[in-house]
Formats: sequence, C-alpha cells, structure tokens
Amino acid sequence: MILTDTHTHLYSEKFDEDRKAVINRALQEHVTRFFIPAIDSSYTQSMYDLEREYPENIFLMMGLHPTSVKENYEEELQKVEGEFQKRDFYAVGEIGIDLFWDKSLLKQQQIAFKQQIQLAKRKRLPIVIHCRDAFDEVFEVLESEKDENLFGIFHCFTGNYEQAKKALSYNMKLGIGGVVTFKNGGIDKFLKEIPLEHIVLETDAPYLAPSPYRGKRNESAYIKLIAQKVAQIYGVDLEEVASITTQNSKNIFGV
Repeated sequence: MILTDTHTHLYSEKFDEDRKAVINRALQEHVTRFFIPAIDSSYTQSMYDLEREYPENIFLMMGLHPTSVKENYEEELQKVEGEFQKRDFYAVGEIGIDLFWDKSLLKQQQIAFKQQIQLAKRKRLPIVIHCRDAFDEVFEVLESEKDENLFGIFHCFTGNYEQAKKALSYNMKLGIGGVVTFKNGGIDKFLKEIPLEHIVLETDAPYLAPSPYRGKRNESAYIKLIAQKVAQIYGVDLEEVASITTQNSKNIFGV
C-alpha cells in the first residue's frame, strides 16, 4: 500500500525540532510520497534542503501563497519565475485567494493568481489552489482562464456540493484533508456523490490535524486517518482508497 500526501509543509518551523522523526513516522504508515507547496521566497532554501535529504520521497512545487501577496508581490512573482528558469517543479502552488485575514489586497491577490495560472499553463503544469472565504473570487479567475491546459487540485476543499461540482468543472481534483473527519466539517455529507477518481488526500501539515488530533500539530502520518474516513464514506477498504488516490496524484503531477 502506498499513501500520497499531496500537500504538506514539512519545511515548516513547526517541524524544526523533530523533522526526521515526523517523516519516519509517515514512512512507517506507508506514506512515501510528499508533495511540498511553496509559500514565498523566504522558504525556498528550506524546501531545497528537504528535497536533498529525501530525494526519493519529496516533490516540490513553486508559487506565491495568497497570504504572502503584499505590496512587494511583483518582486516575489519574479522570484517564482526565476526559480522556474533554474529547474523543474511538479506544480505551481500553492496559489489562490485568501480573504480570511485581509480583504484589502484582493486586487493584488487576483493579479498574482492569474499570472501564476498563466505560468502553469505555459509550463503544462497543474496548479494547487488555496481558497479561504473566497470561492466566488477564485471561480471568477478560473472562469477567465478556463481552457484545456487548466488543471490541478483544489487544496483543502471545504465547500458544499455545488461548489465541489463547479471546482471539478475546471478540471480540478478535490484535496481532502483533516476537515473530512470533523464532526461539523460538512464535506462528509456529500463526498460520496463525488467519484473517488476526482479526489486526492492531503494533510496540510502542520495545520488542520484530523480527529482525534484536532487542534494539535498535524503531520503526514495522519493521512492514514483521513484515508480511513474516506474509505468509510465510500464503503470501500483502505487499500482501495490508497491505490485510487495515489493514482490520481500521479495523473496530476506526472510522477
């Protein structure tokens, strides 16, 4: 059995004390593929260090996270482009719109999102979308960029059934994480209506730990708890969920 964590920030400072142990725990739970989203240029070197240590298991993305879109966002976007000129990545991410913390930079977030989608399409790469309190705004940008080269993952999907169907219409997979295990998370109510071929698993570690670890630091080993909940929802066994969702991740990332 192979489990794939399609979204984990293993370079986060939250893992500085015990990163090796965290990764080893995940490997023991058959989590052998870790897809690493970028935040901004301050983390680039940490991502490269992680990849150097675990070259068989770590797959890097590059992009500018919406909460890192500040007044200097154009400079940050140039750094993203610069990294792509140096080497290859498996996706452009995580990118998108976040209106939870600050609505004042919506216009800049929209511009950054759009430019990075266009970068992904030029590179024939998937995008990994961060959306918080911003479904309408994200869908508006996706609609403007919709074509055969647009595809990817709607990371940490927390919307309703209608929003799920709309996300799928843009050739996105749904990233299912710890929220599916929450008592009032909501997505467990309709997830079975979405074919298993349209979802991937993720932790978003160190954030959004699944039950019974909710509120504590999340880690990639907990993907197994998410997979078990998904297996329960679909009425299939854990191995089938692992197999299908890992294959879905291969279809998206090309590895």
